[in-house]
Amino acid sequence: MPVNLKTGAAPSFGMGRRLAAEGLGTALLLAIVIGSGIMGERLAGGNVAVALLGNTLATGAGLVVLIGIFGPVSGAHFNPAVTLAMLARRAITPGAAGAYVAVQIVAAILGVWAAHAMFGEPLLQVSHKLRSGPALAWSEFVATFGLFAAIFGTSRFKAQSTGLAVGLYITTAYWFTASTSFANPAVTIARCWSDTFAGIAPVSAPGFIAAQLAATVAATLLFGWLFKEETR
Repeated sequence: MPVNLKTGAAPSFGMGRRLAAEGLGTALLLAIVIGSGIMGERLAGGNVAVALLGNTLATGAGLVVLIGIFGPVSGAHFNPAVTLAMLARRAITPGAAGAYVAVQIVAAILGVWAAHAMFGEPLLQVSHKLRSGPALAWSEFVATFGLFAAIFGTSRFKAQSTGLAVGLYITTAYWFTASTSFANPAVTIARCWSDTFAGIAPVSAPGFIAAQLAATVAATLLFGWLFKEETR
């Protein structure tokens, strides 16, 4: 997301507006993820590949748009892992980081409910879709690590392209990772509460989140060194 790695979100926006931007962006992201999954499954006639393709294209395109809208206000994290990485790089204060994470999780669940309402689904659901095992956990590590490569690399060298890079990366990661690239603890938690195409059973969520956080630490350390500006 188009985060200024030195200063964080634009200082001209107060915390209230920054949190509102994070909440709206995260809720809309989950509405896109869940809604496109439901639509894809209904239209695909049982063809899972076609349903996944619809889910993929909507999510990747939606990310580009949402980052462009909300990035100048809040930094468009939409992801507790990104917020924690920004905290580690001192681009956001601990208090602001805690508020961001809380808003992201709550807004993500609200986005799931919004998608359910649009498609006439019961609002309150619990997913039964198991996504467990070492291969899927490793996939989440790789997916999250690659996401940070896109964020840190473009933010360091070409910040204007960060939103596009993130959207394109997530589009590809849907297909080259076995987990379909959640790469986001708030998204993982929210998708537990949707027994639809994009859901994940609550019992599977801890493994995904642990892998995402491990990748956050590894990527923050590695790319902090790799992209560090040289002093002469």
